[in-house]
Amino acid sequence: MSETTEPNVGTFTIGAAITVEPPTPVEVPDHEDWTLPNGFAWIFRGEGNTVPGSLVRPVIMADGFNLGRSELDKLYQGLEGGYPFVSELRRRGRDVILLGFEERSASILDNAEAAAAAVMRANAEKQGDAPLVVGGFSMGGIVTRYALAKLETQRMHHQTALYFSYDSPHRGASIPVGVQAFSYFIPFANDFAKQMDSPAARQMLWRHYDKDTGKIGVAEERTEFLAALDRMGGWPRIPRLLGIANGRGDGVGLPDVTPGEMALRIDGIYPGTTFYTQAQGDDVTVAYLNRRFPAAEKTITTDGFPELDGAPGGTLHTYKILADTMRKLGGTVDLRHEEVCFVPSVSAVAIRDFETQADLYAKVDDLSPEESELDDFILSSTTTPHTGITEELCTWLLDSLPH
Repeated sequence: MSETTEPNVGTFTIGAAITVEPPTPVEVPDHEDWTLPNGFAWIFRGEGNTVPGSLVRPVIMADGFNLGRSELDKLYQGLEGGYPFVSELRRRGRDVILLGFEERSASILDNAEAAAAAVMRANAEKQGDAPLVVGGFSMGGIVTRYALAKLETQRMHHQTALYFSYDSPHRGASIPVGVQAFSYFIPFANDFAKQMDSPAARQMLWRHYDKDTGKIGVAEERTEFLAALDRMGGWPRIPRLLGIANGRGDGVGLPDVTPGEMALRIDGIYPGTTFYTQAQGDDVTVAYLNRRFPAAEKTITTDGFPELDGAPGGTLHTYKILADTMRKLGGTVDLRHEEVCFVPSVSAVAIRDFETQADLYAKVDDLSPEESELDDFILSSTTTPHTGITEELCTWLLDSLPH
């Protein structure tokens, strides 16, 4: 390392569509390929479905948010990790279509073009009049939601009987703003900053740190996306709408995350850089950032935030990813909290915004299901990783599929 630059953070990013690695290697079976506008798809035939170019009871499942092209091999492996979800769909005679994107961090509106094209092609190639099942994981659930709603607005017959979202941020997602700010504090171009500043991140995040102004707020791109979604009716009207949350529904969040505590301290590379778990109140310090070359320091504060990091919801190993990266670069770390809430439960089941502490920590189990914008939903009985594939959640979805 020279004395005039920090070590390169390389290609690390925060988050992935499926964040639970399979306990043993999963071999990806043979599949067909589609090329789509802004995307592509892999088709896995159901048991006994052997007619080339003819789909049987198709299920389209879209990839989620990260940087770069979808890696459908990893998506497949993740979907077979905690519970053999794809295998079970195929065992029931359904053809599975995994939908990927050329750039996962592109605008939701752009990637919705891939989803719409996949829907129309599946309808063109399917046998008989069996309707489609269409949905996605994390942001993939938002992409397919928008695509189906737009097709209806265009009077296009999408022939979809059921839509599902798997831990999708219908009311927004949360990446600690101190972590967002740190991506831009790194004194050279890096993939982490590129990810945080991407169209999809700006559309998805409940609050975004603006690298140019240093202000924290709702990104203009999110406001514009929500307006575009509203113009499409908000939701598709024809299919039944199902939602799955990796967070709990009893208002209980992450048990060991106390607001205002140190989550991670970095020394050596960024000496004294410290991140704190989100607390309520005004002028709350969430991060102190310090670097040697070029010398700079910055304190990141928030006003009026609820206690996001420990809230009920699907979790992301945000601080562990950051700590592991800093350690590889020769830094020393003091990691107290590996994970934080990424998609609050109330967001995943579209039942509350989460501007207030009361809404963020609402006991969804005690609320009227009619308050949700979904027709039906399930929340995990225990806190699980964002988009974690569990038997509890997958069997509920499988049992909800149209016959």
